[in-house]
Amino acid sequence: MQDQHFDDLAVRFARKIYGNNKGAIRLAVLQADLQEVLPQRPLRVLDIGAGLGHMALWLARQGHQVTLAEPSAPMLAAARSSFAEAGIKAQFIQCDWQQLVASKPEPYDLVLCHAVLEWLAEPAALLAALKPVLKADGWLSLAFYNKDALVLHNLIKGNLRKLAKEHFAGDQGGLTPQQPLDPRELEQLLVGHGWQVDQRSGIRVFHDYMQPRFRDKIADNELVATELLYRKHPTLGPLGRYLHWLCRHSA
Repeated sequence: MQDQHFDDLAVRFARKIYGNNKGAIRLAVLQADLQEVLPQRPLRVLDIGAGLGHMALWLARQGHQVTLAEPSAPMLAAARSSFAEAGIKAQFIQCDWQQLVASKPEPYDLVLCHAVLEWLAEPAALLAALKPVLKADGWLSLAFYNKDALVLHNLIKGNLRKLAKEHFAGDQGGLTPQQPLDPRELEQLLVGHGWQVDQRSGIRVFHDYMQPRFRDKIADNELVATELLYRKHPTLGPLGRYLHWLCRHSA
């Protein structure tokens, strides 16, 4: 298994993920969570696997100094275009995470790692390498594809044989992640590499479980608002299709 990049999928990725309310929910949850914890001062921000740059642009609009690192040339070009259209400057680096950490950048106040781990051959290697990239009092914003949610989704659909075979990986070259992450295993990895999870939210806590005939009757803004309301629910939040954890260096 190799790390998955999106050179041939950039346009389809943009349309599928951010062309509907799935993308709106993701951005709303990430933004709400970060607004709750970030200090009210300009920060140095690194977005690893920045993709189309939606979160990076949102942060840059607030006056933060943003660096986007993305291995896919088409994705990075689309992000550059969005920044240029907005008249906002940022640093753009076409590289994978291995090249980035090898360059030993000056530590950042905030590191974004959203929907990256599930596309990597060795997610634990990135978690270990990120420690020196973040300041001692900084934040790691980690969003990942949740195995628990995938299991529940398949149970609801009756895909019991698929579950019995533990067939969780998406098709090679497709948009379903190669390996969903078990939250308990991931937290053990984080702790082992000197991280602690301070804040937790679910992304798309109920959206993906709703039957389309019911979901289509609800206005997009109401869906987003309700997802925000339940994102930290102690039982429902951990069932989000993606999970967002805000992590710090452990004491």
